[in-house]
Amino acid sequence: MAAKIKKGDKVVVLTGRDTGRTGEVVQVMPKDEKALVRGVNMVKRHQKQSMNQEGGIISKEAPIHLSNLAVADPKDGKPTRVGFRVLEDGRKVRFAKRSGDLIDA
Repeated sequence: MAAKIKKGDKVVVLTGRDTGRTGEVVQVMPKDEKALVRGVNMVKRHQKQSMNQEGGIISKEAPIHLSNLAVADPKDGKPTRVGFRVLEDGRKVRFAKRSGDLIDA
């Protein structure tokens, strides 16, 4: 199945602690059905000091399940479902079902 959420997409969190927050997808893990979103689902981790990294408590993003994310509509930024459309030139592109706008420009 084609990917509905890709790296670089603006997404909205639908459920959980960060409901309603938006962010950019940094990484998608298709096998785990999870994604890393910048600035969302932050967790504290204790890090041991190493040669190139300082020790202490650091904050970093934890993966979120893809079912808890929705692509932000290009028109108004609200969550939308994603559909696929084949253009006249043969390209398969994603579009927002809410407004009909193309996501892949």
